[in-house]
Order: sequence, then structure tokens, then C-alpha cells
Amino acid sequence: MTAIIGWFALVIVSVLVGTVLGLDSAQSTDPGESGRADRVLDAQTSYVPLQENVLVQPLEDGARLAVNPRVRGAIKDLTAGLRQVPGAVAQLRSPLEPHSADLISEDGRSGLVNIQIAGPSEQFRDHRAAIESTVKEVAARHPDVRLAQAGDASLSAAVNDGIKDDMKWAEFLSLPLTVVILLVVFGSLIAVGIPLLLAITTVLGAFGLLQVVAHWVPVNSATSSVVLLIGIAVSIDYSLFYLRREREERMAGRSVTEALKITSRTSGHVVLVSGLTVMLCLSGLLFTGLDNFQGLTAGAVLVVGLAMIGSVTVLPALLALLGHRVDKARIPWLGRRRTAAGESRFWTAVARAVVRRPRLWGGLAALALVVLTLPAFQMRLQDAAVTDSLSREVPVVDAAIRMQEAFPGSPLPAWVVMWEKRPGALDAPRVLQAVKELHPISTVRVDRIMVARVPLADFGTGEVANRSLEELRAVKAPAALGSLQGVDYAVSGKTAFAYDFTKQITERSPLVIGFVLAFALVLLAVSFRSLAVALVSILLNLLSLGAAYGVLTWVFQDGHLSAALGFTPYGGVIGWLPLFMFAILFGLSMDYHIFILSRIRERQAAGASVRQAVVTGIGASSGVVTSAAVIMTAAFSVFLALSAIEYKMMGVGLSVAILIDATLVRGVLLPAAITLLGDRLGSAGKVPVVSPEEKNGSGAVCVK
Repeated sequence: MTAIIGWFALVIVSVLVGTVLGLDSAQSTDPGESGRADRVLDAQTSYVPLQENVLVQPLEDGARLAVNPRVRGAIKDLTAGLRQVPGAVAQLRSPLEPHSADLISEDGRSGLVNIQIAGPSEQFRDHRAAIESTVKEVAARHPDVRLAQAGDASLSAAVNDGIKDDMKWAEFLSLPLTVVILLVVFGSLIAVGIPLLLAITTVLGAFGLLQVVAHWVPVNSATSSVVLLIGIAVSIDYSLFYLRREREERMAGRSVTEALKITSRTSGHVVLVSGLTVMLCLSGLLFTGLDNFQGLTAGAVLVVGLAMIGSVTVLPALLALLGHRVDKARIPWLGRRRTAAGESRFWTAVARAVVRRPRLWGGLAALALVVLTLPAFQMRLQDAAVTDSLSREVPVVDAAIRMQEAFPGSPLPAWVVMWEKRPGALDAPRVLQAVKELHPISTVRVDRIMVARVPLADFGTGEVANRSLEELRAVKAPAALGSLQGVDYAVSGKTAFAYDFTKQITERSPLVIGFVLAFALVLLAVSFRSLAVALVSILLNLLSLGAAYGVLTWVFQDGHLSAALGFTPYGGVIGWLPLFMFAILFGLSMDYHIFILSRIRERQAAGASVRQAVVTGIGASSGVVTSAAVIMTAAFSVFLALSAIEYKMMGVGLSVAILIDATLVRGVLLPAAITLLGDRLGSAGKVPVVSPEEKNGSGAVCVK
């Protein structure tokens, strides 16, 4: 009871501590040059107006704007209405004004009304809402003219709302799927309730502590949802390891106390090693130096750590309290079928075939993974534009696409942020002339900075936008601003952020990968007292990851199965996803690997030959691994139903990797590799030992 009370006390304190302390949340900073601009903007005490644009064009083919009375009338009505909104507009430019040729499309049939939303920051939402309302009212009075709004604020709001809606949907679907699979696995309502209780309390405690951590590390909504899914996955994994082993020992005729002692010394040890491995692998993301990954790492490490602590404290305490009642409230048919704790016939047969001819089956499995990996060598990294993340059915996305067609780069222009290195430098006459050479849509002066919004060849991300950004940074901006005395500048914006983010990930990836591989090697070598086993384990993980990368590239970059999965070919892979998958999957897949390897080691330590140990160890553990993999795959596959392309990629990548790892890798490659290693499997520091009188038909062992 002490462990149970202590666990729930820990969860309650964790939940309350964030609320009671009331700490402010840390703000993220962009990487690279966009980060320099971001820090300058954050240092200003005055409000920097955000920009919105309204595209005005006839709904049907019409005359050029200069002689089109319908479009000109709508523009006049719109500008008059916007000027009447009290305090909402800081600056307004119309294509009907003098010197506004840049606000008229090349074909002369479309106009762009440029709006700077006034501050201060606390009134921004009200001002934006008033402007949007005015645009809708004017559009209703001119049904034959299209008025489509898009810009800094509206597109960001659409993306944030889309992410929140997607994540709510993912969270809503994942839990029922998990419950159904657990019912099939255990066939008992009480047995199902234990992993769910551990998962829910673990996630609640992690979220509470994450509020405290968020005071120092930026945490966003996507981080919270990923932490939720990881928390559910590892909590249920660890519970499965414990419950199935404890049930197996009881079915072998041992008392509840004896069964729990054996389970704690075997599965409990596996949980500790596995949890530490997952936490260390996830910590590798800190080497990216990116704020978003720091928050993700902190949350994931917290939730895995809590799941590990709960699994070795409250979980055995609950099982001791319930005793044989853990199998009560059985589901008909399912409950009767699941009372046996025997080996998996299918995986036992597979393992038996593999150990007979390990080179043949291991070679075929490795060849299959290598073939799946081949497309990954052509992988192109790029971040998603707004129009990739959201459907065109969203009005602001449709507006941005139409705006891009008529005014390239205008929906989300680059921000050229200039600041004074000495007082009064921006007041020099040469500054305005230099800024005009950049052909900005708008400029704004706040305190000791100036912001010029300069259209790129494309908006969002992609090769065209990136090349335009590179030209602006390397050629246009230095030519126009480089000779200004006492003025410094940096180019930022949505495109610049995505570009700098991907660039930093690419540059830091070797550090992350090296850290994860080195620590995983050391931890596995120490745990299993065998360098050969550690090296093989890492190689198998890399093979499954490579195969997942290949499938991801084949599906999303090359466009295969795009119709079935409901997306258009993307032409690349989201820049942050491969590294994220590497850290997450390298840690999570170690759960299965360590669990299976430990069962094999038990058999070998009890006197079985290597081949016998492999067959019985695989047969006894594969049922748990398969169940855990199905639960994790179901949770990750929910992302396929979401709208954003990055979440579809995440769903495919993580689901494929888990399935490959739990079947081809752990069912074929691992037994083949261990068979070939033979006696080099080594011996652990605390090896489960079984005496002849303690042997039984179930293959269970008694730890001494």
C-alpha cells in the first residue's frame, strides 16, 4: 500500500505544482539568421505591426483593374471601411493610390490591399477580428468580386488551429484503439485496467511537471501530443512485460509473491535498462540546439522516466494487492483463450526454422531491409508550406494560393529586419532609398528598428522559395544595405525560419546520431556484458530505421500510394522528421530488443544450448512484443487520418518502423544473429539461474 499511496501522491503533486507555482512559459527563438532577427524584434518595447493582404479580383474574367468599375468600387469600399475601424489599422496601401504599381498584378486584373494591423499587443486580437469582419462585410456587398484575405496573422492562426484540431482527433482515437487491443491481449477487464491506470497517471504526472519545465524550455502543443502518445506507448509496453511474466509464473504454479519476485528481477530489470536507453536516446535531440526539440526532449524524458518508476513500484504493488483477482471480469472467448501463458506457436516455428539455417534466413531478411532502404539514399529534406499542412478548403489557404498566383511571394514575404548600431543611423536619407531597392510590399519603423517585407519568388518552403531567399540574403540585401553606416540587418520570416531550421538539423545530425549510437553501445555492452551483442543490436536497429526511411521516401517523395493515403506527392520529406524518428525509434525499439534478448539469456543461463534458448526465448516473448507493437502501431497510424502532411509522414514512418522491428527484425534477424554469435552471447551480472527441480513445462525460471 505504501508504494500505491506514494505513486498517487507523486502524480497529484506533479499535477498541482505547475498550477500552484504559476510560472511564466519560456518563448522559443528561431535558429540561424532568422533567430538573430527574432531576438532583435523581441528586444523592442514597442509593438511591431503584423501584415495582412486582401486580394481583390473579379470572380469572372473581366477588364484590367484600371478600367474595371466593379473591382475598383470594391477596393474603394474596402479601404473606406478599414479606415473607419477605430485604431485597428496602422498603415494601409491600396492599388488605386499613386506609386502603387507593385499592388497591381502583371496582367492588370488583380489588386492587393496591404494592411498593417495596429497594436498594442494586447489589443491585436480585437483589431484583427475587426479587420476580418470588415473584409467579410465588404465582400458580401460585392458578390461579383473576390476579396480573399491572407497574411502573417491569418495564416499562422489557421496553422495553429489545424494542429490543435488534428492533435485532439489523434488523442481521441488512440485511447479507444488501445483499449480494444488490450482486451484482445488479456481478455480481462481488470488486467486491462492496470496498464491503462499506469498510462493515464504517468501522462498526467508528466504534463504537470512539464508545466514547470516550460518555464525554462519552450513547449508547444505538438510537444504535448507527442508526449501523450509516447507516454501511453511506453507505459503499456512496460505493463505488458510485467503482466505477462507475472501471469506466466503464476500459471507455472508459483504463489503471487514468488511470481512477483521473479518478475521484478527479470522484467523489472528489463524495464529499467530499456527506460534508461530510451531516455538517453531521446536526450540526443538536445544536440540540435533547437528550442522545439529541447521541449520535446524534456517532455519525453519526463514521461518515460515516470513510466519506468511506476512500472517498478506501483505496478508490482497493484499486482500484489489484486493477486489472482487480476484475471477476473473476463471477456467471453477472449478471457478463456488468454488464460494460457504458453509460447507463440507461430513465432516458435519461425525461430526454429531460422536457427536451423541462420545464414540463409538472416541473409534474406537483411537483403529485404536493404532493398527497402534504397529509396532513402535519394531523400530530399524540405519543410512543409502552409498549403501543404492545410487543405485548400480552408479559406485563408485558398486565399494564399490565389494571392501567390497573382502576386508571387506576397502571402508570406521575407522580413528584412534592420537595426541601429548607433543612434540615428536609420534616419539617414540613404536608408529609405536603399530599402526601396529591395522592392518591399511595406515598411514599418519602430523604435530603433525598421522592417521591410520583401516578396520572394514563392511563399512557404520549397526549392523556388529557398533559392529566392538565398539570393535575397547573399546578393540583394548586401547590395542594397551593405554600405549603410551604423545599420545592421538580418532576413527572417516563415521561409527563412524553415530554411534555417532544416539547415541546422542537417548540420547537427552527426552529433545527435553519434551521441545516440555511442551511449546505446555502452549501455547495451554493460547490460549484457558482450560487445558483440551490443554491436549487433545497434546494427539491427539501423537496418529497421533505414527501411522505414526508404518506405517514407518511396511513399511521400516519389508519390506511391498517395491516392490511397489521401495526399498529393510532396517531392521531399519534412526536414525534422528523419532525425526525430531516429531518436524516438532507436529508443523505443530497444524495449523489444532488450526484452527478447533477456528471455533468451535466461534460457541459456538455465542450461539450454544457444539454439534452444533462441527458440524458447523468442516463443515466450514474441506474444508480448507483438501485442505491444500492435498497440504502438495503432497509436501512430492515427496520424494518417490527420490533415497535415507532416503528421501523415510521421504516421507512416513510425508505424512502418515499429512493424518491421517487431516482425522481420526481432522474429528473423535477431534469432539468426544470436545463433551465429553462439557462446559470444556472454553472461550478465545477475543471471536468472534455474535448478533442475525448479524447471517446469512453461520454461519459467526462478531467480536466485
